[in-house]
Amino acid sequence: MIISWNTTNACNLYCAHCYRDAGAKAAGELSTAEGKKLITEIAAAGFKIMIFSGGEPLMRPDIYELVRHAAQCGLRPVLGSNGTLLTAESAARLKEAGAIRVGVSLDSLDQAKHDQLRGQAGSHAAAVRGMRLCRAAGLGFQVHTTVMDWNSHEIEYLTDFSIEEKAAAHHIFFLVPTGRATDIEQESLRAEQYESLLTRILRKQQQVEIELKPTCAPQFTRIAAQLNIKTRFTRGCLAGTAYCIIGPGGDVQPCAYLELKLGNVREQSFTDIWRRNPVLAELRTQAFEGGCGACAYRKTCGGCRARAWYYHGSYMAEEPWCLYHGRRGY
Repeated sequence: MIISWNTTNACNLYCAHCYRDAGAKAAGELSTAEGKKLITEIAAAGFKIMIFSGGEPLMRPDIYELVRHAAQCGLRPVLGSNGTLLTAESAARLKEAGAIRVGVSLDSLDQAKHDQLRGQAGSHAAAVRGMRLCRAAGLGFQVHTTVMDWNSHEIEYLTDFSIEEKAAAHHIFFLVPTGRATDIEQESLRAEQYESLLTRILRKQQQVEIELKPTCAPQFTRIAAQLNIKTRFTRGCLAGTAYCIIGPGGDVQPCAYLELKLGNVREQSFTDIWRRNPVLAELRTQAFEGGCGACAYRKTCGGCRARAWYYHGSYMAEEPWCLYHGRRGY
């Protein structure tokens, strides 16, 4: 099981697609002591991978202490970062604290396009430099790409770049309209584009040893099965079943893009929220509506619950950008 903690809302960039609308530090962010208590509860609840994200997690001075505590609790600590603040010292400190990997965002091989999306000139060069500093420190890293209509043709090239830089994986995030991303919703892929790109990614996976992981595109499990392509990922959407996220102030959501407050860890133990919340209980029934409910791949794909919420107003509704849903007997 995987969990994310948005450790801070503070960020040195202003990305057009940020689901948190990050920038300034939020009032009432969890303290170091509260963060450690939360991490202890997360480990006790059975989670295995702990993602420290933001905002930009490197803007928390105590991030090394928090990573160390997660490692001591038996979790596998990883960071989701824009990469621009990585230095030789910070990479070495993260490695020493027990971090096993850093996910660094890179959205285009065209520096100007990446910098425009990220809102800061030079962010592309800084991100690539951050990857290389991780490699020099012996700290694993992977490349994170958010795919939209204007960069979808670059995905295989970004995979090749990831291989050249000796990244451990290339994870491809499909845009979900949440936070600032609602302003660029028109740039998200539609059903035919999803199907085509996911097929390309799975074909590319057959050609390379690096791990390719489509994220927020759960149909990839169905396409892999149809193409008889083996993948270690057996479930598409994990929201509320094997994944959730905690905001800077302690609010728990089923996923980063599904803006439903389930509770706050200052008011209720995380374990209690995870095990007893009625929204999570409903998600775990997989009793989806419409095409997702009728689909033969309901239990492995699950459809994107956040898109269902955004487009239909129900987290149990059918995934809107799927060519397959509603077909029976396949």
